[in-house]
Amino acid sequence: MANRLPIREEVPEELTWKLSDIYENTDLWENDYRMAEHETERLSAMEGSLTESAATFLKALDIYESCMMKVYKLYSYAEMKSDQNTMDQDNLKLFQRAQSLDVKISEKLSFLEPELLNAEPEMIEAYYKEEQGLLKYKNLICEIQRKKEHTLSKEMEELLASAGDMAEAASNARSMLANADIRFPNTKGDDGEELQLSNGRFVPLQMSADREVRKESFEKFYEQYKSFANTWAALYDGQVKKQIFYAKARKYPDTFTAAVDRNNVSPSVCDNLISCVNKNLDKFHRYVSLRKRLLGVDELHMYDVYASMVSDYEYKVSFEEAKEISLKALQPLGEDYIRILKKAYDERWIDVVENQGKRGGAYSSGVYGVHPYVLLNFNNTLDDIFTLVHEMGHSMHTYYSNEKQNFFDSNYKIFVAEVASTTNEILLLKYLMKNAKSDKEKAYLINHFLESFKGTLYRQTMFAEFERESNRMSEAGTPLTSDALCELYLSLNKKYFGEDMISDQLIAYEWCRIPHFYYNFYVYQYATSFSASVAVADRILTEGDKAVEEYKNFLRSGCTDDPVSLLKLAGVDLSTEKPVQEALDVFERTINDMEALAEIC
Repeated sequence: MANRLPIREEVPEELTWKLSDIYENTDLWENDYRMAEHETERLSAMEGSLTESAATFLKALDIYESCMMKVYKLYSYAEMKSDQNTMDQDNLKLFQRAQSLDVKISEKLSFLEPELLNAEPEMIEAYYKEEQGLLKYKNLICEIQRKKEHTLSKEMEELLASAGDMAEAASNARSMLANADIRFPNTKGDDGEELQLSNGRFVPLQMSADREVRKESFEKFYEQYKSFANTWAALYDGQVKKQIFYAKARKYPDTFTAAVDRNNVSPSVCDNLISCVNKNLDKFHRYVSLRKRLLGVDELHMYDVYASMVSDYEYKVSFEEAKEISLKALQPLGEDYIRILKKAYDERWIDVVENQGKRGGAYSSGVYGVHPYVLLNFNNTLDDIFTLVHEMGHSMHTYYSNEKQNFFDSNYKIFVAEVASTTNEILLLKYLMKNAKSDKEKAYLINHFLESFKGTLYRQTMFAEFERESNRMSEAGTPLTSDALCELYLSLNKKYFGEDMISDQLIAYEWCRIPHFYYNFYVYQYATSFSASVAVADRILTEGDKAVEEYKNFLRSGCTDDPVSLLKLAGVDLSTEKPVQEALDVFERTINDMEALAEIC
């Protein structure tokens, strides 16, 4: 690691994404902006006559599709431009304009759903026969009809839409504080050199074999978050109040029910997850005890969570090597999958390394009619290979869905979004373990698999409990102060990690740095998807072509059915606890494997 992060202009072009595939220049962006506004005006002029005939209805939906495709394209481009350097004010202005356009169009077109719902279902069915082109929009129409009791009058829908810009204020401010404004002190690296601490460098430093490096970076990192504790709490309180406002407005009993209904998923799915994980906390406590023993420490602290349990072994990998490994590991998914993956690597779909002001973390962003993009902050670790295949799993899901489905049907629900990404991770792990050159390397990889269970199944379920309980607190009138949120988070941390872990007081502030708490009950889906992916990867490796084709049918299905039903195409039923329990049984067997190799760790 260099002390100073490079500025954006210093990053080699081949390590940056090629956003010109979306718009060659801002003039083209501006042109689509004006076109979207024009199409909005055309559509809003049809208010009151939307369903007066099959031909008029089809014309309206065609305009709506064209307008929404432009809005998504405009928004994605502007967001990625801003994320590559959040300190760039021109990019930020572009993103703010895209956000405002999205809100303005939502406001102007707020009459669509109420007007459609006023039409008799029998008439809509007759229209399908009269105008075959309407069948393209049948899933969209059915989804709108499904939410009829939560759709308001035209005036109320317009009011809710007009609040959109304001509703994003907490999330936007949180992003600016976390990615652009917060300044971390220097900390010592593995070689004793002074490093500029950052969000992107925090986890790699926590993986250091040097415990003093881990302790110092942990304390400096969370002390900086702690110094803004009241601000983080105010921002999170704003996010939760936003969720409460929309849930009440749409006549839901609570924020969680409103959130899962958006994805057409029963609340029982998350209830089953939390129940099953809590019944299996003994397995996680056993893992924590094993970690303490293998690290050889008298006290296990939260800054020991990321350190490898395998001593004197380092897995460093360049981005070029990571690409080659991924192509070999994902071979079981077929030639067409590998061909598209190579295309992504060759044609700069990926923004690879961290630079000053770049958004932390990693994500995949789909642009219908172009191709998906991936943001990384690659640091040459084993975790970074897994992050690469994870985000490419998202991108491949998007690619297959966009290729097969029309614009509206391609937009798969968030609930299934993590399945493709996590399946790729498990296939990578199986490949690396099969090709391990020594027991030491095998133990290192088993350590990583255990970390996946820790980070995805247990940790994300803990996050889900925090999110659900903090929302319940606010709904009951309890103020979400920094003290209240820290107390809640620390108590959950102690419950999950058990008595063998010293839950350091600073870990109480970890909730401050989790952006997913602003995604409205997103996190539990990581855990359900991980459970599903364990089963899917096993089927692919044991059943071969049949399982691969069924899995790809799932990837191609977009949102053409409810997500739990779509997962059944890939052989997984998340309406029961079974997939979660079976995944946790795999976790227990993996602990056994690690214990068997304990002597060489």
